[in-house]
Amino acid sequence: MSQEHIAIFMFSSMMLMLFTGQRVFGAIGAIAAIAALALWGTGGPDIPFSAAMKLMKWYPLLTLPMFIFMGYVLSESRLADDLYRMFHVWFGNVSGGLAMGTIGLMVLISAMNGLSVAGMAIGATIALPELLRRGYDKIMVTGVIQAGSSLGILVPPSVVLVLYAMIARQPVGQLWLAGVVPGLMMAALFILYIWIRCRLNPALGPVAEDAGDVTRAEKIRLLGAGALPLIIFAVMMVPFVRGWTSLVESSAIGALAALAASVLKRRMTWALLHRCVKQTLAISCMFMWIILAALGFGAVFDGLGAVRAIESLFTEQLGLSPWVILILMQLSFIVMGTFLDDTAMLVIVAPLYVPLVGSLGFDLIWYGVLYTITTQIAYMTPPFGYNLFLMRAMAPPEIRLRDIYASIVPFVGVMVIALAIIMAFPQIALWLPQLVYGN
Repeated sequence: MSQEHIAIFMFSSMMLMLFTGQRVFGAIGAIAAIAALALWGTGGPDIPFSAAMKLMKWYPLLTLPMFIFMGYVLSESRLADDLYRMFHVWFGNVSGGLAMGTIGLMVLISAMNGLSVAGMAIGATIALPELLRRGYDKIMVTGVIQAGSSLGILVPPSVVLVLYAMIARQPVGQLWLAGVVPGLMMAALFILYIWIRCRLNPALGPVAEDAGDVTRAEKIRLLGAGALPLIIFAVMMVPFVRGWTSLVESSAIGALAALAASVLKRRMTWALLHRCVKQTLAISCMFMWIILAALGFGAVFDGLGAVRAIESLFTEQLGLSPWVILILMQLSFIVMGTFLDDTAMLVIVAPLYVPLVGSLGFDLIWYGVLYTITTQIAYMTPPFGYNLFLMRAMAPPEIRLRDIYASIVPFVGVMVIALAIIMAFPQIALWLPQLVYGN
């Protein structure tokens, strides 16, 4: 059997396993083990085992539970309540101001969390009811919450970029910095879209009548509350960027700073701390199993030479240009995102896509940003977009599934525009890492 046929057989078998409802790590790991035994006999399992040992020795892996814990502490302690109140009093007197402020809220939540689910939970439980109560269009604000929460996987400290760094063997710090400008640009595009829509139709985002009743002292106090996540982010990232601490040490600083902030705000209890630790352990173990399976699969896949064979198929036999291949990769991510989450997508295609992208001459840091943005789009595309189901579970009864699907159309369009801009101008993502690291 040729290398191309073996590669197709491995991928099709893995997809079949996933469609049966098996857990992602079980499906990927089982195919890797079976393929290794079939190809190399009793010595085959040494290949995925060696890949697993490399992961266990990878020191930056310790950052994963740290950032997950930081996100859960800040989410569960409800520190976002003051944040939303800040945006209400500062932006409420502008048409669509609360919706634009919600995007700003999501950026701040992303900067202290790294996961989209926390932004979705905060937006759906705090911002969405308030926006609906003040007469905002339900379809527009539902899209605002979903689009804003997706920024959590792009703005550092993004857990998704940490996973990409592990599998692609790229520096986490450079990937985080590469996500800063694209994340802020996408947030600015969301705000611009909301502003234009509300200027054309002010009924979509009416002015908050009580926004002007707040005293200046209260505005200043709430501004300080809104600066809290930025302070935590600065305390964590500045020492790392300046070279004073390692990435693992900075992640520990961030976790301790978040815990200290929740204690000082008197939002932390023993029961809440126990819940945060338990959730952190569950999510960290899930990611660990998936990454182990992905590295094992990738080692087997690379060992049989399938990557080189598929590269030859695309570039030599089919004669496709590198940019056409790259665009096809991004389209495949969007298609897979209709029925898989971001982690599953990454571990399924990373053994093929990451080496292929490198061999085509593209920067793997830049491609990490492209992957993450495409994942954001996949999160919001029917029929099985991850954010669609989260919103359906958290939204009030008056928001129907039809409203949720309709709400994402313009924001997906904005994301596609942002993706095209960054593909056309790679320096948008690469400028900051090159400035800081000088390469």
